[in-house]
Amino acid sequence: MAMTDTTTAPTRHRQGGPPLPIPVLAYGALMITSVALLASAPQPAAPPATVLAYDQAHHRALEVAGCLGFAAALPLAIWVAAAYRRLRTNLGVVAPGAVIGLVGGLLAAASLALTGLINWTSSQLHGLGDPTLARALTDLSFATGSAGFVAPLGILIAGIAVPALFLGFLPRPLAWAGLAVAALSALSTFTLLTSALEATLPIGRFVGLAWLIATSILLPTSRPVAEVGYLVNHRSRLTGRRNSERTSSRGE
Repeated sequence: MAMTDTTTAPTRHRQGGPPLPIPVLAYGALMITSVALLASAPQPAAPPATVLAYDQAHHRALEVAGCLGFAAALPLAIWVAAAYRRLRTNLGVVAPGAVIGLVGGLLAAASLALTGLINWTSSQLHGLGDPTLARALTDLSFATGSAGFVAPLGILIAGIAVPALFLGFLPRPLAWAGLAVAALSALSTFTLLTSALEATLPIGRFVGLAWLIATSILLPTSRPVAEVGYLVNHRSRLTGRRNSERTSSRGE
């Protein structure tokens, strides 16, 4: 009697990563608290003596805001990585949008972390009494925390909104809203040249946060099985066609 081999290959389960709402809500809470603590901070155009006086009078708030700003970058980076993996692995997005979003998100997280560290450094140097140094650190903090953060955040949003719009992962109004926020966030780059566009900064920062939260809730965790099978077969046909073309070209 022939023996039947009952050994089966182990089943591979997709690891979905952390639920997207958790890191984005943590990022939002930390970021908003950090911004609120610095609500009365002088603008970059303020005289150096005014900036130094603020740093000396609010050095504790500046220190906490810097710490929270740096901390906010960590869950943002986690969200970016988890969203990228969901788009690429679970949803099968092979267009450049997912990678563009990943790059923009990591740049935004790095800028946010740098802004927090600069603010923390400013809180430690208030005792030196150097208004020029205080003004330089304030300008650097503004550059990294305004356009340096909002513009890359717009790239992150665009990188998710574009494939979500074309592939139907998100409601069309939400996807189009993401593209609008991304465009305004990119426009914030020019706040480094003119204050007339500073209204784009809170739009990119806070409306962008609301968009990320909505996307975290509505972005599907997987595609229908039939659709995934179609994509796999389509890619296999394309790969076979390319291999055939290479073989024929070598034969010629």
